[in-house]
Amino acid sequence: MKNRMPRVFISAAHKSSGKTTLTLGLCAALHARGHAVQPFKKGPDYIDPLWLGMAAQRPCYNLDFHMMRRDEIEQQFARAAAGARISLIEGNKGLYDGLDLDGSNSNAALAKLLGAPVVLVIDARGMTRGVAPLILGYQAFDRGIHIAGVIFNNLGGSRHESKLRAVVEHYTDVEVIGAVQHDASMQIAERHLGLVPANEQDAARARIQHVGERVAAQVDLDRLLAIADSAPELDVPLAAEAAAPAERVRIGIAHDQAFGFYYSEDIDSLRAANAELVDIDTLRAQALPEVDGLIIGGGFPEMFMVELEANTALRGSVRNAIEGGLPTYAECGGLMYLSKSLDWQGRTCEMVGVVPGNTVMHERPVGRGYARLQPTGEDRWQETAAIPAHEFHYSSLENLPADSLYAYQVQRGHGIDGKHDGYQQHNLLAAYVHRRGSGAQGWIVPFLNQVRAHKARAAA
Repeated sequence: MKNRMPRVFISAAHKSSGKTTLTLGLCAALHARGHAVQPFKKGPDYIDPLWLGMAAQRPCYNLDFHMMRRDEIEQQFARAAAGARISLIEGNKGLYDGLDLDGSNSNAALAKLLGAPVVLVIDARGMTRGVAPLILGYQAFDRGIHIAGVIFNNLGGSRHESKLRAVVEHYTDVEVIGAVQHDASMQIAERHLGLVPANEQDAARARIQHVGERVAAQVDLDRLLAIADSAPELDVPLAAEAAAPAERVRIGIAHDQAFGFYYSEDIDSLRAANAELVDIDTLRAQALPEVDGLIIGGGFPEMFMVELEANTALRGSVRNAIEGGLPTYAECGGLMYLSKSLDWQGRTCEMVGVVPGNTVMHERPVGRGYARLQPTGEDRWQETAAIPAHEFHYSSLENLPADSLYAYQVQRGHGIDGKHDGYQQHNLLAAYVHRRGSGAQGWIVPFLNQVRAHKARAAA
């Protein structure tokens, strides 16, 4: 089906150009004007989408060539963009950066797939006339990419801005739609996994509003909308009609300051599969509610390990439930929480203890980047095909028994020990890698199959 979906791809010449802050500000500014803004993020990112979703007041969706087929990307985009006044797709790294030499998984490839005009964010610190060959080179490198505008960032003042505008106007046919002065008040604090999660900051909404106001004052939002409106109609093949939902199940999901790394698409897919999601606050809840299954995603348990340790009632409740056979899926931070202890900055705190290993934090990443897994044949979910995934953890899991049962062999990445990932015990699967839950290779279908089978056995 063909649909007119106004859209812009926000990219940059290189990493750390400030495009996330600018995209955040654009989402907030356009939302403040009353527009329905749909944000997207390229790549396997959890933290930026939390901020972008809060700014737009709509869930942000990830689009990633490693984890999704091209038709899945198109369908996800079309589903989420439907009804929005404008969709903003934030890239990762630079416009032409990617894993493959041919650029098949680059930001440019995604912009081309979605037919999205590109607005290039340029960190202009120390630049004047040199900005012209940069823009001309980016245009010439791939004529299939339409660079419709640029936004200068980190300018040194009005004189600097005037020089840059004159250079671009003289040497190129690209429109300058914004010039943002260097402003420390717009920066969002960073730590080892990137931007601090929005769900962890009490002042997040106030900060988003401030960034939105500063961006609105320095970027021509009407021109941005016009660029979005220039995008061609998108011809998206219709997905097969979903099967009738199976029996309803209640799934507990850890969702609080310590745990919050979930893809919006996966939350949609769980609900579409007739799963009622019950939020669990691991810092304050005294016991697990009555649920048929449990999900503990990634997050920053090390930042809240004292509070997690202090909640002995919930830790005991979780341990007893898992040892009693409750189907449970945990990723990264969830794996750390389920281990015996967590060691960070000279302090050790007790965790749930159902995974018989000790988590130790390190100064440098242990596992980072895209991963690929092969089911071991001993996995209780009975998966067979290779699984695309990603990982980003600064911790290692130590002292696991030599006879531990693993669901995955690691073909690319680190996992738990460089060779294996997906620790299994009872009806628990806990891994360092993050998987996409939706789609044919996702974890949602096998997990819910296990949940429903366990529920049926319990009823019998």
